[in-house]
Amino acid sequence: QVQLVESGGGLVQAGGSLTLSCAASGSIFSRNVMGWYRQAPGKQRELVAAIGSYGQTNYVDSVKGRFTISRDNAKNMMYLQMTSLKPEDTAVYYCYSRNPQAWEYWGQGTQVTVAS
Repeated sequence: QVQLVESGGGLVQAGGSLTLSCAASGSIFSRNVMGWYRQAPGKQRELVAAIGSYGQTNYVDSVKGRFTISRDNAKNMMYLQMTSLKPEDTAVYYCYSRNPQAWEYWGQGTQVTVAS
């Protein structure tokens, strides 16, 4: 089975930085689209950032210039570097993967809290 495990969440002050990690197993990692979603109470889940097999990236407008998504296929790892964090970034962040058959997989989530 495909498994995704997030780590790196925590409590930070506004303006601070945090890097999330996602470890993947059970699939051919290099062929999968990877990304990060987040969901805050009372809000819909949104796609924050995505990265394709060749390193192409996309970001939601609210995080452009502040967040950077990357992947290391040799290590089966994916990262989200977050800088200049704002209180509105507070959410549970989920690692996401989609394989070439369009099957989707999710991590358990990691809490990011930005103090105002």
